[in-house]
Amino acid sequence: MTAAAAFSEREHMVVKVARDIEDGANYWVAGGGGPLYAVLLADRLGYAKEAQYITEDGVIAPEAELPFQAMGSMMSSRAGYRAAHWGTMNTAGDHAQLGYMDYGILNTLQVDQHGNINSTVLGSYEEWTRRYGGPGGAQTIAAQCWRTILMTDQQKRKFVNRVDFISSPGFLDGTEGARERAGLPAGTGPWRVYTPWATYDYEERKLRLIERSPWVTVDDILEECECKPLLAPEIGVSEPPTDEELGVYRTELDVRGQTMDRGTWVIKQDDGTYQRQEMGA
Repeated sequence: MTAAAAFSEREHMVVKVARDIEDGANYWVAGGGGPLYAVLLADRLGYAKEAQYITEDGVIAPEAELPFQAMGSMMSSRAGYRAAHWGTMNTAGDHAQLGYMDYGILNTLQVDQHGNINSTVLGSYEEWTRRYGGPGGAQTIAAQCWRTILMTDQQKRKFVNRVDFISSPGFLDGTEGARERAGLPAGTGPWRVYTPWATYDYEERKLRLIERSPWVTVDDILEECECKPLLAPEIGVSEPPTDEELGVYRTELDVRGQTMDRGTWVIKQDDGTYQRQEMGA
């Protein structure tokens, strides 16, 4: 495969997640956008042909009729084409409660050092500065899937020491057994956080940086974290997307360019390095 010469940072993030989709696993996917793109891309590229997914609103194992509007697509005949079962959000929750959901994939507004997620309000709940749509089914995904994957932008306002409001649970206060004491299933919790710049896991229930993108340094990443993550002994460097991966992504999934027209582009230089270029620059 040929490394792409130009791509958006958000495209890079989706491709990273697609490469890590586990073949044969079950995924509960938040409503549209990056999480759904990643699972569909892994299938289309042959990385995880046996992975199954259930939508946030309870459609089980569809064969999505592409291209379709994946951003926010739920309750759509094209998004649920040839599904094994059309259920409800309660159906999805029941399957997770029974232990059938290996992974949940979510977008997030804020995440803290212990993997707690806020998608409800900025500021205090009583005296907020801005309100959002809330978690929808994300609280159940984060509570009951074995492993939770988050996708978000690398910004200091998103990586905070403590979320303003816990919409969906991570490791709560970070102490051992905190999830279980809250009544959540043992052995579940946050697993990975992906951004256009970095990949994180959790070491002893605390965020840890394990990989960076080739056009940023570790210091660049830490500058955009209010909560400073732990650092893995060896921090890897992610591979940029290939022309083949982006060809499928752009022609079968994001056909309207909704991820390409947001954020920052990355351009491959003559010396083989990569540089960021702001939109319109």
